[in-house]
Amino acid sequence: MSSIISRRWFLALAGAAMVARRSFVAGAENIPGVPTDLDHILLGVNDLDHGIAWMEERSGVRAVFGGVHPGRGTRNALLSLGPRRYLEIIAPDPAQAGAVPGQDLPTRLRTIQEPRLIDWAAHTNDLGALAQKAAAAGIAIEGPRDGSRARPDGKMLRWKSFSLKDDSSGALPFFIEWGRDSVHPSQDSPSGCRLLQFSVESPKAKDVAGAAGKLGLDFSVKPGSQTRLHARISGKKSEFELA
Repeated sequence: MSSIISRRWFLALAGAAMVARRSFVAGAENIPGVPTDLDHILLGVNDLDHGIAWMEERSGVRAVFGGVHPGRGTRNALLSLGPRRYLEIIAPDPAQAGAVPGQDLPTRLRTIQEPRLIDWAAHTNDLGALAQKAAAAGIAIEGPRDGSRARPDGKMLRWKSFSLKDDSSGALPFFIEWGRDSVHPSQDSPSGCRLLQFSVESPKAKDVAGAAGKLGLDFSVKPGSQTRLHARISGKKSEFELA
C-alpha cells in the first residue's frame, strides 16, 4: 500500500511541476523595474550582421536570424530575455533596397551606425478591447493591423498590432497580440540573457506617464532632454546596459 501511495504522490508532484513550468514559460517573470506587459525591445542598426556581432560581444549570446518583413523593408535577429520577453535586432533588408511605400523605418535604420534601442512593444491578450480602451481615453491609434513573418524553418508567425499616433518619439510602446498558433519568439530564441530593468527618459515625462496610466501600463518614466530607452540585461559574460 505504501509503495502505491508513494507512486501516486510522485506522479502528482511531477504533474504539478510540469504545470508550474508551463505557467512560467507562458507568463512573464515578475521583475521589479521591468513592465509586466513588456513583450520585446527593438535594437536598431544599419547592418544586421554588425548588430548580431555587436550584441554577441556584450552578451556572450549570438542572436539567431529571425526572418524578413515583406513589404516593410526590414529583417531581424532575435534572442530571448526570459519568459515572454525578447530582444529584436532590426535592420534594413538588402533584398528590399528600394523605397517601401508608407514605410520610413528602413530609411531611419540606415542612419544608425552603432546599435541603439529605438522602440518597444507591450503584449496583450485582447488587442480589440485595448483599442477600445484607448479610444475611450481619447488616445488615437493606427491600426489594428495584421502582421506575419516566415521563420527560417518555413513556419509562419502571426500577430495583430496597433501603434499610437503620438507615441512621444518612441517613449510609449506599440501593442501586440500574438496568434494562438504562433510560438512566442522568447521560447525558441537563443537563451542566456535576462532583462533586469527597463525605463524611459522623455522631455514630456508627465504626459507619457499620464498616457501610460490610461492604457494600463506601469513603467518608469524620467525627465530628460530627449527620448531614450534604457535596458539593463544580464548575459553570459556580465551585466550590461543598452540605450
